[in-house]
Amino acid sequence: MVKEKIKTLCLTMPFKLGSVNCYLIETGSGYILIDTGCKNNRAELVRELEDAGCKPGDLRLILLTHGDFDHTSNAAYLREKFGAKLAMHAEDSLLLERGDMFLSRQRKVNFLVRKLTSILFGFGKAERCQPDFYVGEGDDLSGYGFEARVLHLPGHSKGSIGLLAADGSLFSGDLLENRDKPDITSLMDDMETGKASVERLRMMEIDRVYPGHGEPFPMESFAV
Repeated sequence: MVKEKIKTLCLTMPFKLGSVNCYLIETGSGYILIDTGCKNNRAELVRELEDAGCKPGDLRLILLTHGDFDHTSNAAYLREKFGAKLAMHAEDSLLLERGDMFLSRQRKVNFLVRKLTSILFGFGKAERCQPDFYVGEGDDLSGYGFEARVLHLPGHSKGSIGLLAADGSLFSGDLLENRDKPDITSLMDDMETGKASVERLRMMEIDRVYPGHGEPFPMESFAV
């Protein structure tokens, strides 16, 4: 079962901003990493990957659920170190390429806030990169040994995605969270679009949710 091959990597964020989850999926042909955490935890993340048996050459794919720094800051480094391919949705690609996590959002912030955010998260020129390819709605990941498909779930950002595995495991990125209880994220760029994405999920057979922040939870406990 896919569930038995999921390793949750819970990494602290800088300045006591909480924690962020990355998920390492062991497949029959290697590993897939969902999201990469913040730069401040790079050494810990590499150690966790290697302790799990994922050595350079074993990591086949890095999937980014969206372009925010707490999910992308180690992507360029890990791609080079482990020889993995890097993929994300095209709508969020510029956030990673230009190091500006507000770039494609409808809520605009001034230049000073944008610059300060990149400094606080340690997202510099070395962290900027282009994905090897884009993924979108319905894309099949079985070619990487992972029986799952991509869901485009905008709301938190335009290019937010989720991954729905054949066994009903949903990797939701930052659409859903479980900080105090299972909930839709409070940091939504477009709340109406986000709610529409959630309604899509209600129509699907989802067993367990693996959110970007907080503990995994059964979908039935999500009552919003």
